[in-house]
Amino acid sequence: MTLRHSVAVDLGASSGRVMLARYDSATRGLQLRELHRFANSLKLLEGFATWDVDVLEGEIRIGLQKACDEANAIDSIGIDTWGVDFVLLDKAGNRVGLPVSYRDSRTEGVMLRACAELGREAIYRRTGIQFLPFNTLYQLRALAEQQPELLAQVEHALLMPDYLCYRLTGELNWEYTNATTTQLINIHTGAWDETLLAWAGVPTRWFGAPTRPGKVIGHWVCREGRSVPVVCVATHDTASAVIAAPLQDSDAAWLSSGTWSLMGFESNTPYASEQALAANITNEGGAQGRYRVLKNIMGLWLLQRVTKEQNVSDLPGLIQQAQQLPACRFVINPNDDRFINPQSMSDEIQAACRESGQPVPQSAAELARCIFDSLALLYAQVLQVLAQLRGKPFTRLHIVGGGSQNRFLNQLCADACGIPVTAGPVEASTLGNIGCQLMALDEIADVDDFRRLIAASQPQEAFLPRTDSEIARFVAQFQHNPKTRKELCA
Repeated sequence: MTLRHSVAVDLGASSGRVMLARYDSATRGLQLRELHRFANSLKLLEGFATWDVDVLEGEIRIGLQKACDEANAIDSIGIDTWGVDFVLLDKAGNRVGLPVSYRDSRTEGVMLRACAELGREAIYRRTGIQFLPFNTLYQLRALAEQQPELLAQVEHALLMPDYLCYRLTGELNWEYTNATTTQLINIHTGAWDETLLAWAGVPTRWFGAPTRPGKVIGHWVCREGRSVPVVCVATHDTASAVIAAPLQDSDAAWLSSGTWSLMGFESNTPYASEQALAANITNEGGAQGRYRVLKNIMGLWLLQRVTKEQNVSDLPGLIQQAQQLPACRFVINPNDDRFINPQSMSDEIQAACRESGQPVPQSAAELARCIFDSLALLYAQVLQVLAQLRGKPFTRLHIVGGGSQNRFLNQLCADACGIPVTAGPVEASTLGNIGCQLMALDEIADVDDFRRLIAASQPQEAFLPRTDSEIARFVAQFQHNPKTRKELCA
């Protein structure tokens, strides 16, 4: 019998945690235990919305030491975070400038200029990545234009999880799945695209060759002097979450639900046609040479902001109140850029409803209902686009991540999409992180093997579509009626 103890550091935009996994190869039993949880939030510094990476690093080290105190031997460590954001280093390995967040406004207008100067089609042919105003490509151009004095000091640019691994090990690494989120990786070569880097105004020497998940990149030494391998996992949290999605066949789609919602399917080849470009579909890197063909949806960021602004401490109670309200009375487009980081999310949602001639949600419950309905409708729309792209409908949707705990939204999603929904596992990104480590340790054969383990061992809940629900009737009416959504919502 072989027992393995691996530690997953999983960072999101609002919180981070360090979790210890115990894997028994004889029984294929996998147990997770949270050792340390901490908050993460934006910090306004020198006029920029930034991440406090020093605090994050300190919290990670606290959690790792707890893991070493807990287990006699730690076999491996892995880190996953959100995408696109980076940290700059000088030749001595010291930080240059600020770790600016993708939600900062410095990239305003940059994407439009890129499309005008390089051509939207040309950029997409090179990368196969969807156009989002905060992609690293546009962040770097904003940096070069707004803070040119920093450029001469920089020797390396590391994406967030690679930077944190560097702080633990002293080793530089550029992990592939996260690198693809930058819109700077050439989809044909898998290398950094020199034409796009030149347009961004930064030298290619800032970036090393992208590496695939599944190798040891260095070691972290705990307080007692024990050396623990640090594994390059699928460091983009969605890439890790998809690894842990218990997909059993090619007709299943997945939805990673959290601060962001990311809906897609897995493919051995990218989808970068004119049809994909028109739908703004992205082809991000996955484990073992697979692609995550997906679309970003703003997700529960809207709800997180509203609950904070409305001083809501009882989220289950708020969801229950929202559930009692009529469906689709207020509908917004969650992917509108106005919701990326407004001064007040509540005011912005109310303004969007007012401008479209709809009733205006007033209470916290009405705002929440607006968010839930709008997300479910957008899920249905995106699922239809993805099905059309691949030329075949989906038979099931797997919702994973923290948002899969919202049973009301899960049911709305099933009703709007018209297919069965399976929710869970909740800790998908952590589990996928652990899965990569176990593959590196030769305990798990491959992604498909790990998914079978997840399907057999992790709690899941089924939600069947109800064709007679209010939101299902709304979807049917909207699909077959030439009236505008604005009129339907009146």
